[in-house]
Amino acid sequence: MPDAKPEVSIVVPVYRSEHILPELVQQVAAAMHQAGMNGRFELILVNDASPDNSWGAIRDVADKLVFVKGICLARNVGQHNATMAGLNEAAGQIVVIMDDDMQHPPQTIMSLVAAVQSGYDVCYTKYVGRRHPLWKRLGSWFNDRVATFLLGKPRGLYLSSYKALCRRVVQEMIRYDGPYPYLDGLILDATQSITSVPINHRPRYGGKGNYGLRRSISLWLKMATSFSIVPLRIASLAGLTLAAVSAAMMVAVVVKKLLHPETPAGWASMVTIVLFMGGMQLLCLGIIGEYLGRAYLKLNRKPQFAVRERTGHASAVKPTDPPGQ
Repeated sequence: MPDAKPEVSIVVPVYRSEHILPELVQQVAAAMHQAGMNGRFELILVNDASPDNSWGAIRDVADKLVFVKGICLARNVGQHNATMAGLNEAAGQIVVIMDDDMQHPPQTIMSLVAAVQSGYDVCYTKYVGRRHPLWKRLGSWFNDRVATFLLGKPRGLYLSSYKALCRRVVQEMIRYDGPYPYLDGLILDATQSITSVPINHRPRYGGKGNYGLRRSISLWLKMATSFSIVPLRIASLAGLTLAAVSAAMMVAVVVKKLLHPETPAGWASMVTIVLFMGGMQLLCLGIIGEYLGRAYLKLNRKPQFAVRERTGHASAVKPTDPPGQ
């Protein structure tokens, strides 16, 4: 087991990938060998309490290959939290984050590493020939516009899940102790030195994607309410606007009644106004509730993740638990 710290750490959150992992590990090993990185990298596989035998597959490869670390989480916490578990374990000066479905070609890892070595803090990837379904591409387009507005994301930057980070940015990210991390929000808070490289987006090696509509909406809410107060400001502005409109309508109704006493009361318009105002109030209360709920969970120190087991050379020394655990 090597004592020297690796130069590059590769973090992969794993869920329902029992049959994909052997091929993924093989291709990562071949790509790093071709780049002359033998003995200078580590591969951290984080099992997000997958219901299949993904943890068994991780233990098998960790027993055979010294560069593999395996982390098994005690409960399913989602892709971003599982990635944070891997970042807390990563020791490399450059950390690459990639998916477990083989849509991110391991042969391009060193392209991302080279971009960070050239002086950038973060390197994202820009997909060529995206293999995602139409609804997911439309969702990404919407998320891109919202992230530009809420998080100050540079225009034209695609927030892909395949990226490389320098050590300083990783250290800033793992300082976050909230229970609902949003990786790209943490990155954008830590640096503006960001670039991207194009890669070919490959078809999924097997199975089907784990991000349905419900999880995508949950991730969007995490971005909107965990790393920006803009929704609260929008709610406040909407309240002020509606109050001004209501006052103007009230004056108009009183004036009209004084000038034309014979005008009958408008039941339909009244019901419409009441329903509209009630809907806006409930929407604003819901936004406030999201913030209060996340603050309550953070005050109660809800952990980002809990590690049940480790394997490979990660199991030799247990690092300090992350904040909130």
